[in-house]
Amino acid sequence: MTDDYRITQHPVLAVPERRKIKFRWNGKVLSAYEDEVISSALFANGIRIFGHHQKDGSAQGIYCANGQCSKCTVIADGIPVKSCMTKVRPGMEVKSVEGLPGLPEVTDKQERKEIEEIAIDVLIVGGGPAGLSAALQLGEHRVRTLLVDDKNELGGKLVLQTHKFFGSVEDSYAGTRGNDIGRLLAEKVIADPFIETWTNSTVLYVFSDRRVGIIKNGIYKNVKPKIILNAAGAREKFLRFRGNTLAGIYGAGAFQTLVNRDLVKPTSRLFIVGGGNVGLISGYHALQAGIEVVGLVEALSRCGGYKVHADKLKRLGVPIYTSHTVIAANGKETVESVTIARIDKSFQAISGTERTFSCDTVLIAVGLESVNEFTREAEEAGIRVFSAGDASEIAEASSAMFNGKITGLKIVRELGIPLADIPESWYRKAETLKSEPGRIYPQRAPESEEGIFPVIHCVQEIPCNPCSTVCPTHSILIEGDPILGIPYFQGKCVGCGKCVAICPGLAITLVDYRQDKDMPTVTLPYEVSNHQVSPGDEIVVTDIAGNGLGKYRIEEVVDLKTNNRTQLIRIKVPGNIAKKTVSFRIQEEMVSQPLPGAIPEDRKSDAEMVCLCERVTAGEIRALIHRGITDLNQIKAITRAGMGPCGAKTCDSLIKQIFRQEGVPLTTVEPNTRRPLFVEVPLGRFAGEVGGDDE
Repeated sequence: MTDDYRITQHPVLAVPERRKIKFRWNGKVLSAYEDEVISSALFANGIRIFGHHQKDGSAQGIYCANGQCSKCTVIADGIPVKSCMTKVRPGMEVKSVEGLPGLPEVTDKQERKEIEEIAIDVLIVGGGPAGLSAALQLGEHRVRTLLVDDKNELGGKLVLQTHKFFGSVEDSYAGTRGNDIGRLLAEKVIADPFIETWTNSTVLYVFSDRRVGIIKNGIYKNVKPKIILNAAGAREKFLRFRGNTLAGIYGAGAFQTLVNRDLVKPTSRLFIVGGGNVGLISGYHALQAGIEVVGLVEALSRCGGYKVHADKLKRLGVPIYTSHTVIAANGKETVESVTIARIDKSFQAISGTERTFSCDTVLIAVGLESVNEFTREAEEAGIRVFSAGDASEIAEASSAMFNGKITGLKIVRELGIPLADIPESWYRKAETLKSEPGRIYPQRAPESEEGIFPVIHCVQEIPCNPCSTVCPTHSILIEGDPILGIPYFQGKCVGCGKCVAICPGLAITLVDYRQDKDMPTVTLPYEVSNHQVSPGDEIVVTDIAGNGLGKYRIEEVVDLKTNNRTQLIRIKVPGNIAKKTVSFRIQEEMVSQPLPGAIPEDRKSDAEMVCLCERVTAGEIRALIHRGITDLNQIKAITRAGMGPCGAKTCDSLIKQIFRQEGVPLTTVEPNTRRPLFVEVPLGRFAGEVGGDDE
C-alpha cells in the first residue's frame, strides 16, 4: 500500500489516523486500514482486477460498490463474499475468483441461535436523507421506530457528498456540505430514545405472513411492523457500448464511495459518461481528489444537471461534449482508452466524428432507478407501506429530506396519533425542491463601476436560496419564487464575502472598485485547495462558460474557518473583464487532448454486453425478440439473462431498452419474475446459523 493510491490531502475531508493491518491477496502480504472493506483495500494497493468470469474469462472488478451486484466477489478465508461489503481483518486470506468459486466446507459445528422476532410500529428501510428525516418526525411523536441500513454508518449517499447542497436553507440545509448534513441527521436519530438503528443490516424480503426478514451483523431476524417506510434509495443504470465489461468501468456511486468515504484514489485519468448532476458532481469530486478528468460526454444537446455544476467543471478545465456518446471502451482487461462520437437527432453516431482519449477509468452516470422492491412486496403482503426519497421518485437529496419529513408526518397520522394538518405550503415547497433545472436567463450584472458588490453568475431556475439568506444587508433578492427564482443584487454590499463562500454552485464573485477602478479586485470562490495556489501565482481566469480571459496574478488567498472550507482568491483584472471573471483553470488543456490516429473499431454488430453476470449480448436478446418472444422469463430461460447474482438489477432495464428500439411496446412485454431475496444469503442463516458481520 503506497500513497500513490491513497488520498493523503483533501480540501474538504479530514484524513484520519488509522491503524494499519496486514492481509494476504493471492498469497502476497498487503497492508490495509482497520475497518476498511476488501475492495477499497485492494484498490489502495493498485489492484483493480478481482478475478475472471467462469464463462469467458473476462476480468472482474467493481461496479456498484453497494452490495447489489457480485462483480467484486472474492474468496475471503475460504468463503465467497462481496468485497465491497466485507471488512478486511488482520491475517485474512483473500483470493481472486478464477472461474466458479468453490463451496466452503460443510461443518456441523456451526453456532445456532433461536431466530428473534421483533414487533415494531414502523420499520424504515434505508438510513439516507429521506429515511433519517422521516425517522426524526416519528421520534418526535414518540413512535417506536426501527431504522435499518446495510452500511456501517447512517447517512446514505449524503456520506459521499463533499459539495455544498442546493435547496432551501430553512428546510434542507442549503449551503451545508452533504457529508456534514448526513452526520448531523444521523446524530439526531441515534440520540432519539424512540428510534432504534441497525447498521450493517440488510433487509432481504417482506414475506406474505407480514414479517420482514433482516440479516443483522450476520444473524437472521424477523421483524413484524405495523407500517413500512421504503427509503432504500436508488440503483444506478448501466449502458451498452463495446467493451462495457472491462475492469475500470463502474458507477458514480462506487467512485464516490472509494474517493469520499474510503479516501482511496482509484484512478489517475477519469472519463465520465452522463451529464446529469451525478456525473457532473463526480467530476468535481475527482478534481478535489487530485484526479485528472479527461472529459465528460452527454447525449443530449445540453447537460441535464444544473448549469452551475457544468459551468464549474468547464471553468476548472474539464471539456464537456454534448450531443456525443461513448462508442467503445478499449483495452485488454482494464480500460486503456475510450472512444466517443457526435450523434445525430436520432442518437446515432456520425461516422468520421470519432475521437479516442487515453484514460484508465470510465465512470457511468446515466441515471437512476428506484429500489421499489420492498414497496411492492409490502403491498402484496397487505402491510401499509409508504415510500420516500429516491425509492419513491428520483430527485435531489434536498428534496428527499423534505419529502421524508412530510412522509414521516403522514405515517404519524396513519397510526392514529393526533396531528395538525400538514400545511398546504409544505406540499408546494416539496414540488419546488424536486424541480428539474428550468429556464436559463441572460446574465444580469450590476451596471455600476463604483464601490463593491456581488456579481451573480447563476442564471438558471434551480431550487436554491442560501445567497439571499446569508446576506447581512438583505441585498440579494430572489426574483419570483423564493427558492426557485433567479437571484440578483439590489441594495448595499459591505464586502463580507459570505455569499461568495456559501454558494453551492460557486457562481458568485465580488467585484471591488474602491481602490482601483481600472484594475478592480475580484474575489473568487475556490474549493480545490489540494491544487494549491498562492499570492503571486499566475492563473488563467475564465468566464462563466470556461473561456479564457487572460493570465493574472493572485493578490491574496483568504482561508477562514467561517467559510466552510471554501477559499476566497483575490485577483486584480482589467475593468472590462472584472464582471465576467468567475474562476480559473487548474487542469491543463493537454490532459484532454485526443490520441493521434484511430483505435480500430470492432464492427461486430450488437456485441455490447447486456447481462454482466451471465455474459449475454444485445445481439442474443435482439435475435429472440425477432423470433417474436416478448416474455422476459422465456428470454431468461434461454439465455440466463437475469439469473446471475445481481438478480436482474442491471440487465432488466437494458433488455427493455432493446424492446423499445425494436418498436415493441413494453405494455405487451411480460415482466421478469424477480428472485425472492434482495441479495444472496447463506441458507443456514434462516435456520439461525450465526455468521460474521461481513458475510
